[in-house]
Amino acid sequence: MKLTQTSPAISSRPRLISTWLLRPLLLILAAAFFYQAWFLLHIVYWRTYDPASSAFMHNRLEIMHQQNPAAKLQQQWVKYEQISVHLKRAVVAAEDARFLQHEGFDYKAIEAAWKKNLQQRKLAAGGSTISQQLAKNLFLSTEKTVGRKFQETIITFMLEKFLTKRRILEMYLNVIEWGEGIFGAEAAARHYFGIPASSLTPSQAAWLASIIPNPRFYDNNRKQPKLLRKSGIILSRLPTAKIP
Repeated sequence: MKLTQTSPAISSRPRLISTWLLRPLLLILAAAFFYQAWFLLHIVYWRTYDPASSAFMHNRLEIMHQQNPAAKLQQQWVKYEQISVHLKRAVVAAEDARFLQHEGFDYKAIEAAWKKNLQQRKLAAGGSTISQQLAKNLFLSTEKTVGRKFQETIITFMLEKFLTKRRILEMYLNVIEWGEGIFGAEAAARHYFGIPASSLTPSQAAWLASIIPNPRFYDNNRKQPKLLRKSGIILSRLPTAKIP
C-alpha cells in the first residue's frame, strides 16, 4: 500500500496566511496602545503641571484667524484657591450635580437626556459630566462621531483614575470656553465683570455658569430672558451644590 505524502508547500500555506494576518493585527494593537499611552502620559503630567492649551483652544484660534490673522485668545490659569467658591458651586450645580458621587459618568443624567431626546426627536440634551467635558475640551475635536465619543469615554476613565476631583474641577474651570476667544474663569470674570475670578459674587457666578452650553452666543446676547431664568435657578441651587 502506497502512502500519499502531503506537499510541504500545501501544508505551510495556512501558516503563511496566519502570519500574514497576525502581523498587521499586532501593528494595529501596538499603534492603539501608544495612541492611548499618549493621552495617559499627558494626564499623569498634568497631576503636577498645568496644561498650556487645549484642543478646543487650538480649534477656536484657527477659526478666529480665518477672519482676523492677528486674533488672540484670552486665558490666564489660576489656582483652585483663586477661583470664587460661588463659581465652583454654580458650575457643579449647572453642569454636574452629582460630580462628587460618580466616577466619570452620571448614568441617571444620561438616561434622563436619552428620554428627553426621544420625546423631542432631536439631540436636545447630552448628560455629559464635568469629567467628560474636560476630556473633550483637552484632547478632542468638536465633531460628534461614534469614534470621538468612544475616545472621550476612555480619556474620562483616565482622568478619574489618575486625577482627584479637585484637580479635575480646577482644570475644567481653567480651560472651558466662556465667550468669543474667552477661555477659563479668570478671563471670563474680567471679560464680563472686570474683576478677578476670586471676586465673583453668587449672582455673577450663576450667570457665568448659565452660559457654558453656548458661550459665544450669550457673549452677544447677555440679557436673554431664558438665560436670566436659568441663572436664577442655578443661583437657588448654590447652597446645596457640593464641591471638592
